[in-house]
Amino acid sequence: MRRGLLSKGLYLITPDEADSARLLARVELLLPFAACLQYRNKVADAALRARQAGVLRALCAEAGVPLVVNDDAALAAAVGADGVHLGEHDGDIAAARASVGDAIIGVSCYDDLARAEHAAAMGADYIAFGAFFPSSTKPNARRAALDLLRDSARFNLPRVAIGGITPDNARPLIAAGADLIAVISGVFDAPDPIHAARAYRALFD
Repeated sequence: MRRGLLSKGLYLITPDEADSARLLARVELLLPFAACLQYRNKVADAALRARQAGVLRALCAEAGVPLVVNDDAALAAAVGADGVHLGEHDGDIAAARASVGDAIIGVSCYDDLARAEHAAAMGADYIAFGAFFPSSTKPNARRAALDLLRDSARFNLPRVAIGGITPDNARPLIAAGADLIAVISGVFDAPDPIHAARAYRALFD
């Protein structure tokens, strides 16, 4: 079993946030409701990403929540993260495994069951599908069908659903086999982020 293999629940993804202190404060309040935290910042430079990933690593370790770094296996290895998440342009699984060792490797599979099959064969630890609904974070994202969650059960890997998911529309995804619901704006942009995070977690209680 990989280090810190993910449990079911809310897969919380950080927003683009330049203020590290504010990011830390926002995340700290929400970690009690998260099964996993993914550090994602598409606008920060390498130095800021390294600083933010480092402080989040310490915070997650204290809270007992796995930290996964988006896109960057070298950064994940450098901060001792529990894993890395790879999109289609982020390098292959073998190269990531050489960097992160026994840490978790997750792979975005979008709307593509064949990509999920390949990821499973190459040793991925979880697979992610989406967007299932229109997403404010990625408005042009490919749309995924519910059957992907059912059809990918044969790979025997945790399945993550992402893309416009709310506590109101998530239940069919979970019924179809989603083990984790990945969210950015649904929590961080909510009027009450703690209430929102609690609502997502309650879907798995």
